[in-house]
Amino acid sequence: MSRIVLAFKSFFSLLFTGELSDSVIQALNLTRKVAVPVVKPTAAAAPAAPKPAAASTAADGAVQMLSLLQREARLIDFFMEDIGPFTDEQIGSVVRDVHKNSRETLARHVTVSPVVDGVEGAVTTLKGVGLDAKDTTRLRLVGKVPPDGKVDAGVLRHRGWKVEKIELPALDPNKRLLVIAPAEIEVD
Repeated sequence: MSRIVLAFKSFFSLLFTGELSDSVIQALNLTRKVAVPVVKPTAAAAPAAPKPAAASTAADGAVQMLSLLQREARLIDFFMEDIGPFTDEQIGSVVRDVHKNSRETLARHVTVSPVVDGVEGAVTTLKGVGLDAKDTTRLRLVGKVPPDGKVDAGVLRHRGWKVEKIELPALDPNKRLLVIAPAEIEVD
């Protein structure tokens, strides 16, 4: 048996069965050692309990969303690039693609709507849009806010955004997401 054939037979025999085949043992002038199992008189061992799946965290969803935005829009590449040496025209052409692809990705996985469905720059009453000045989750008062924080109206500077629905692909509970995008190596 040639050395190359012997090497392949050894490799695949070990890969698929975990031991050398009889023909390989004979070609190498080896002897097969027979393992004798040691049996201890003990109670039947209970099968090992399956390892509990790690609970998903908020960070997993954040990494997953970043991963989607990177894969479909190259958003992380754009943010991590030093754009100082580029002209405004060069940056502008890249931003159009990143913006378009990021917007499409976001629309595919997340439904967002304004917190206040009003016209920016218009006077807005808090009660008219269903907000309370104490609701710091959905409202941030800016400008000349009185010390007591009691405000009835103001100029809407930003409508705000809230998530109506989010649909991300299911996560593998046995894998912790930390990689936003794998490194890519092109092989010639």
